[in-house]
Amino acid sequence: MRLGKKLITFAVAGLALVGTAACSNGKNNSSSNDAKIPSKITKKTTVVFWHGMHGAQENTLKQLTSDFEKKNPNIKIKLENQGSYIDLQGKINSTMQSPKNLPTITQAYPGWLYNAAQNKMLVDLTPYINNKNVGWGSAKASDIRTELLDGAQIKGTQYGIPFNKSIESLTYNKTMFKKYGIKKVPSTMEELKQVSETIYKKSNHKVVGAGFDSLANYYTLGMKDEGFNFTDKINFTGAASKKVINYYAEGVKKGYFRVAGSEHYLSGPFANEKVAMFIGTSAGESFVKQGVGNKFTYDVAPRPGKYTMQQGTDIYMFKEASSIQRAAAFKYMKFLTSESSQLKWANATGYIPVNNGVLDDKEFLDNKNIKIPTKLKSATKHLYSVPAEKNSNAAYNQLNSIMQNILSAAQKGQNVNSQIDNGKQKFDAAWKQ
Repeated sequence: MRLGKKLITFAVAGLALVGTAACSNGKNNSSSNDAKIPSKITKKTTVVFWHGMHGAQENTLKQLTSDFEKKNPNIKIKLENQGSYIDLQGKINSTMQSPKNLPTITQAYPGWLYNAAQNKMLVDLTPYINNKNVGWGSAKASDIRTELLDGAQIKGTQYGIPFNKSIESLTYNKTMFKKYGIKKVPSTMEELKQVSETIYKKSNHKVVGAGFDSLANYYTLGMKDEGFNFTDKINFTGAASKKVINYYAEGVKKGYFRVAGSEHYLSGPFANEKVAMFIGTSAGESFVKQGVGNKFTYDVAPRPGKYTMQQGTDIYMFKEASSIQRAAAFKYMKFLTSESSQLKWANATGYIPVNNGVLDDKEFLDNKNIKIPTKLKSATKHLYSVPAEKNSNAAYNQLNSIMQNILSAAQKGQNVNSQIDNGKQKFDAAWKQ
């Protein structure tokens, strides 16, 4: 994602250790692996971790990993950077043809691993969660937010543990609000429209009111607010769907809404005072701060509407790992999601903490570098994630281009109904592929 694209990345090389195999392809796949969870890691064990972290994210991950290894001298975590999320997903997909070459654990979205779960290539983590030696003893004892844990399930099985998470939030130009007499930050979609129209008119059409970074998220959450989960039962040309689409299309046609387009993110136009508000990932606030500088005062607020999208990856474990590698890997996953680790992670990266305890931590709330911490409780009341179902990931990914085509037609003043019809064909085909 964008947070890593602006910095040079490099992979961390792991040292070869004796005992359990130090490479991802030296694993024992016997049925005895599932029989017992080792209570202690008594010999040198290497865990291979594929990830897509860069910049401050990768540096912080290295620091946390070093802290873990100092506390667990028999465990070596071999961090292997696979590039972007797209690169990581591609590497996982291609390597699943040769399972013995898969890592012990990987970052992933659940939708990426639907087929892997169906083919019984993933480890059910529930026994590890409930184990008091390597886990917490129960999911409740983990203090990980329930909605985030549920989001890491595939067809009801807990295959993942949430790690680097973000939400969508509203970023707005506080100085501009004062200039144009806007006294209330929009909390509903209707209010977002009204404020956007007001700013567009009062600025003599020089400032666009608002826009959404992710068109796929916009549509998915719009439908959720209308009472529809993201499934293959969605009728793209139905009344609710057209209501969601036309809300944005009408705003684009009249000029008070816009899309990110080739810029991919609206933080740039926002920093240049070309757009007054935008809805994007909370993990991007550091770039907003850098872009805005001293030009004006910005602030953040919960995303308008009832629901917000929980984003970011979870950590999943492959069955090719030996029993001792699995236990070692889960101890590491437990460490990464602990209150102390998540406090450090959230403060350094801008991701939201998955551990509930951090939300009330004074050090987190007093973080002067970002503004989202004090808004998180209200912003995360109603979280939603794309369900991990067959072809849901493909259908979700198709939404960006579909919506882009529709809104492009709206921008040209065209009737969007034909584009909605075309969108339905593509959307339905993605579900059925």
